[in-house]
Amino acid sequence: MSAQELILDDGFCFGLGAFETIAVMYGQPVFLEPHLKRLREALDFFGIPDPVTAEWVDEILKKHCVKNGVLKIMVSQENCLWSCRENPYTPADYERGFVLRTSPVRRNETSPLTWHKTLCYGENVLEKRRAAAQGFDEPVFLNSRGQLTEGAVTNLFFVKKGRLITPSLSCGLLPGTVRNYLINRYDVEERVIFPEEIGEFDEAFVTNALMGMLPVRQLDDIAYGEKSVWEAVWRDYHDLLRQALDWPVA
Repeated sequence: MSAQELILDDGFCFGLGAFETIAVMYGQPVFLEPHLKRLREALDFFGIPDPVTAEWVDEILKKHCVKNGVLKIMVSQENCLWSCRENPYTPADYERGFVLRTSPVRRNETSPLTWHKTLCYGENVLEKRRAAAQGFDEPVFLNSRGQLTEGAVTNLFFVKKGRLITPSLSCGLLPGTVRNYLINRYDVEERVIFPEEIGEFDEAFVTNALMGMLPVRQLDDIAYGEKSVWEAVWRDYHDLLRQALDWPVA
């Protein structure tokens, strides 16, 4: 990462800004256009000009020889910063599955900040850390009405009789890039889900831009032993990326 100057604007002082985390595979950004679209919408919400283009991203990846990992872009009124790191998810994560627990912290489904990936991310980070300290992989937030919304860094999906089900945006959650991909590719039911229902589902998995989609082994006291639908969706997702990004043949 090259040296970058940080200006102490409202993004630094109050979190008024947005960011995106983009998976990089074989030197190519995954779902770049959806990421840039979401960033642009968040910056429009804050009234901040959008300085990020696909060409700018491509230049960074080539100049700094980023082949595989994560590109994070952070934008506020006076700043446009980026950083690179390794992707934290490993093959072992997909093999064992994630263990989730419901957070005591509630999502505010009435806040317009809920639908944007803003620099006001402290609540997510603290709850993620608390879950990890208690032996869990990810917290799950309910909203003020007691409905399931999302994880700290993931969207939630459930499977019932082969049908994909996910909390609706009206519950108060970030429209993730992989979430949108699944909704556009499959017959996904978006609806309100209450905690009392989680035992009625056959499978569960979580999604985000870095993991793609990862099976859930347990949510609170409910264990999910089945993951055949996730496996099929995961294979399809990888086949699509392989074709779209022109991965080299192993």
